[in-house]
Amino acid sequence: MITVDKHDGITLKIAHAMASTKKSNLDLYFFIPGELGLTPDVLKESDFYYSSIVQKRAYFSDKTLLPLVHSRLAKRGRLSSTQYRVSLSLFAYQYVIALDKAVSELNKHDKDEVTTEEVDAVIELAIDILKKLRRSIPYEESLKRYYANIDNYLSWYTEQRFLSLVAHMPRDGEYKTLKERLITIVEKEKAHRKLNNYNSQGVRDDVTRMSNKMRLLRRLIEHPIVLKERTTSLGKNMKRAVKGIATGFVMVFVTTTAILARDYWGEITASFIIAMSFVYALREIFKDDLRDVLWRWFRKGKPKWRKRYIDPTTNKTVGQKHEWLDYTTRTALPDMIKLIRKKRVVQREEQILHYRSEIEMSTSKFMSGYEETRESLMLSMRSLTRLMDKGSNKVYLLNNGQVSKESVEKRHLINLIAKEDNFDGKPVYYRWKIVLNRSKVVAIEQIEINPTTNPLV
Repeated sequence: MITVDKHDGITLKIAHAMASTKKSNLDLYFFIPGELGLTPDVLKESDFYYSSIVQKRAYFSDKTLLPLVHSRLAKRGRLSSTQYRVSLSLFAYQYVIALDKAVSELNKHDKDEVTTEEVDAVIELAIDILKKLRRSIPYEESLKRYYANIDNYLSWYTEQRFLSLVAHMPRDGEYKTLKERLITIVEKEKAHRKLNNYNSQGVRDDVTRMSNKMRLLRRLIEHPIVLKERTTSLGKNMKRAVKGIATGFVMVFVTTTAILARDYWGEITASFIIAMSFVYALREIFKDDLRDVLWRWFRKGKPKWRKRYIDPTTNKTVGQKHEWLDYTTRTALPDMIKLIRKKRVVQREEQILHYRSEIEMSTSKFMSGYEETRESLMLSMRSLTRLMDKGSNKVYLLNNGQVSKESVEKRHLINLIAKEDNFDGKPVYYRWKIVLNRSKVVAIEQIEINPTTNPLV
């Protein structure tokens, strides 16, 4: 399943949990308004890939209590310390993701739309998970220190997310009891960290030091479960060969022309020199064009980048991914994508950017107990917002016989259509509307695809 959320002000987070199948293909089609003026000359695909896309792939498990089982096994000496660390990190990582998503869902609604039952459900679940974690403290000192770091971070992160809920709640009396409950939990977590001496007094009194320490603990959590990546830009040798072929073709033409001209004039004259100067000028003009044509022809349809995924614990290669990123036209789109997008007059000017990935993982090389991975693709929209006009539009309103002038910010709508194929059935299609202004992602709305229109869903 694919989800699209706002990571920060101007960045999208596209998450894709790869099932237990070894292969998965992902296609993302961005339909960008033509008025922005986006073209390959303005923004090259490779520039967009390196400047706007950040990827992270981590182990994933739907067995949420597995780390607690591993903790009990570690106590009895039946589990290695490495396996325990990986399990506990995965448990903490998935808890943070789940809590962040739940709180973000509550915060993005209007204040009056959030019910006490929804907030209570998040609170109860978070408290229950933390209680289960704290009932499984290991005996071994080195493992206990690792556990303390994890517990320290989860306690602080839970506090931060609950405080964000309080900040977003309305001030009505109906929510007063709920606010008091959240604040009580926050104070208990703060007391828990102080009781266990997780942080020094200096760190507790300095917000900046506390934040930086928690950032380091977050990296500690992610280290054993986030796969290392090695990216290779494909086609370098082919590019050298194409350059040589183009140069060879041009030199054959120049040499042939020089021989024919020498035979025609019989000796070196002013006309011969002028003719050869003209030929060499043509060589400089068309050499690069010929090279570009040959390059596009040889590389058409071939992947541009390859990623190798390496287990951070065993340093074994556990999978690889091939990636494409190209500008495309509406006529080149698959029929199903055309059907989902539908046809409108305004779409004739749209610029379409297509990202594709083909992933193959060796699940047999995963750490014991894990069969799935989850990818987070952070996509910065900064390169698009730079193309937006500054300023705002003026709108006139009539109210009780009086005319008023209002300033309305300029916004642009980007359509995103995704295709997910896990090779375990028919591919699944998704669609979102993403509203942008010059400074941030304003809204993300998922559009239901009509099954009668799209029988594959």
